[in-house]
Amino acid sequence: MEVWNNALLETLCENLGKSVTIFTSSGGESGSGFSGVLLTADAHLVRLLSYVGAPPICPLGGSSCDTIFGPWGNMNDNYHFNGYPIGAITIIPIRSIVAFTQHAI
Repeated sequence: MEVWNNALLETLCENLGKSVTIFTSSGGESGSGFSGVLLTADAHLVRLLSYVGAPPICPLGGSSCDTIFGPWGNMNDNYHFNGYPIGAITIIPIRSIVAFTQHAI
């Protein structure tokens, strides 16, 4: 098992910053795999950027932005961090990974 983990970790580290799909030993919706940009990989966890937050809808600021609607309705109703819409990061334990897909080229 340790040989598999070492080979997997080496392959994951070679693909940091690239789009990948990781399949886990779980069932249901998660059995379809998790796709995203591989952010980090260590001996315990993998982090994927699985959803990127929306860009600023009013980059110059001002009160006119309060009436602008984004793709999910009024942007004031979405989750924000320091005023910016956030995305989603998927954290996967290494021990749960059963398959890993990467681009061939």
